[in-house]
Amino acid sequence: MPTRSSNVISLPTARPRVETVYQATDADINAAISRAQTNLLRQQKPDGHWCGELFVDSTLCSDYVLYMHWLGEIDPELQERCTQHILKRQLSDGGWNIYFGGPSEINASVKAYFALKLAGYSADLPFMLEARANILRLGGIPRMNTFSKLYLALLGQFPWKYLPTIPVEMIVLPTWAPFHIYKMSSWSRAMLVPLAIINHFKPTRELPGEKQLHELYPLGTEHKDFRLARDERTLTWRNLFLRADDTLKMLHRISWKPFRKRALEEAERWIVERIDEGSDGLATVFPAMLNALIALHALGYTKGHPILAKAKKDFEGLFVNDPDDFRIQPCLAPVWDTAINIIALAESGIPPEHKALQKAAEWLASKEVRIRGDWMINNSHPEASGWAFEYNNVYYPDTDDTAMVLMALRLVQSNDAKSYEDLFSRALAWQLSFQCRDGGWAAFDKDVIDGWLENMPFADHNAILDPTCSDLTARTLELFGYIDFDRKDLSVREAIRYLIETQEDDGSWYGRWGVNYIYGTWQVLRGLRAIGQEMTQDWVLRGRDWLESCQNDDGGWGETCASYENPSLKGQGESTASQTSWAIMGICACGDLNRASLQRGLRYLLSTQQEDGSWNEPQITGTGFPKVFYLRYGMYCQNFPLLALATYVNYRTGLGHRPSFFRCTRS
Repeated sequence: MPTRSSNVISLPTARPRVETVYQATDADINAAISRAQTNLLRQQKPDGHWCGELFVDSTLCSDYVLYMHWLGEIDPELQERCTQHILKRQLSDGGWNIYFGGPSEINASVKAYFALKLAGYSADLPFMLEARANILRLGGIPRMNTFSKLYLALLGQFPWKYLPTIPVEMIVLPTWAPFHIYKMSSWSRAMLVPLAIINHFKPTRELPGEKQLHELYPLGTEHKDFRLARDERTLTWRNLFLRADDTLKMLHRISWKPFRKRALEEAERWIVERIDEGSDGLATVFPAMLNALIALHALGYTKGHPILAKAKKDFEGLFVNDPDDFRIQPCLAPVWDTAINIIALAESGIPPEHKALQKAAEWLASKEVRIRGDWMINNSHPEASGWAFEYNNVYYPDTDDTAMVLMALRLVQSNDAKSYEDLFSRALAWQLSFQCRDGGWAAFDKDVIDGWLENMPFADHNAILDPTCSDLTARTLELFGYIDFDRKDLSVREAIRYLIETQEDDGSWYGRWGVNYIYGTWQVLRGLRAIGQEMTQDWVLRGRDWLESCQNDDGGWGETCASYENPSLKGQGESTASQTSWAIMGICACGDLNRASLQRGLRYLLSTQQEDGSWNEPQITGTGFPKVFYLRYGMYCQNFPLLALATYVNYRTGLGHRPSFFRCTRS
């Protein structure tokens, strides 16, 4: 367990503890809550919403430099700003990582090196030599994942023949077929449809010799067979798919392709529809939006075409034009941030009729999605509702945002109660319809959980499925509990069974959308309390005990993203404000507010709060794709500490949680 030196109160950590616990005083907690409220309120936008920045690794700037060179339209100033962003993030060993404090990672390192080389930095410069040595230690270009190799192939630095085929014909497969595009996660679907177009055209740009990457292939490997390795066992899904890929490559050499023209037209229509109709770009997320730009160029769209112009403008909307450090966000998070901020402010005592809350609730209500998007293929629910993560993303609302928004709206006294009641009822029915056959909830789709698809050759981004997970399931139960949903309903019983079955042997729960076991365990305990579970059951207390077992010596909690790669690291990492807040709320949910762990956690939050009411948190605590892509939510270290302090106060005073303005009327 990490021991950190800091300016906070440091208490002994040996177990069992005999220690003096410094009780967090009411005055200290109230003052911290007031500062945190003021901090959030001053960041509210004029129309009522919030939108904190999403911070990620260097790969987005690297990808954009690669794209400019592929396109042949280089903005020198923007390229220089991107390369400065990349150089600032080079590690002492010469590589680049994908999360704060993490080790060098092969995909990020090769992309960064390539971007710098394309921008004119000589391979003989000391920092480039260090980068090259690090990349070769990591295995070089052959160790990159499929999507990263594809970007290299576009610039002639990896052979297309060794990339898994992404057949564009997959888009015309019927939904009764064993495989079709709606058996994949929404984010994989949005990335792969444009990639299938790219795979057909293979629009490769030739580079001059001084910009190529021969030196990043380990000695003697540049011309070897780079096809994906077969499984040692003969009869496996992986080997079946690889044989199918060999067949597709053979068929590609045949000129007669009866469905190709129709498939290309359908893929184009599919992309254009999702760019043009009510969304800020394809799936409003960086990889899909960048792939769509490349695909549109490959299809022959000219710069003056309105669809290409819109796609470009939407993509540039992700840029953060900080003069000191240009950045690119993977997407924008206004709905998510606004919902959590409403909850934190309302639970901490801001009145439900407060104008700031009412404006925020009105803004959220205006963002309800009323279009039946991709989700309708796997979910026959007749009426569209729900919320997406971003400003405008009508094809991809998700259950996580919808649950959080409904928990926020229930806390605000509306001036139009009837309209809100209709909205609430409609969205609740939509949320309920997404329960999967295993009892859990996934994010964007229903029952996109067929594990055999993970063996598809182009699925090495570790996100081909949309798995059910403990955090989303428990958050839905938390919502149900607050609105007096029937606790004996089959959906509740199935969800609780799911949580019991997914508990780890040590008492923790895996967190899919936040880092990691601290996130999952907190949300499960909070959800179980809200839905009325007896919190003194042995299996429940094992979750609390696990949280207490990984408290750091400074009183806080932290967990590294490395716990996704190596579960033995679960609950280990330097303390952060957001993860400490999650742990505090998880322990609070089990009662006994006088526990030493709680008091020490509270003291950590109180002593690390800054004068402006915020907390500082450079660490990554959000998850995009486990093991592949992580993100730091700028708001997490500001709203979750406030919610944790409010939770402690409310439980101690017997309130538990603020009363709801909406109740479930479902029989």
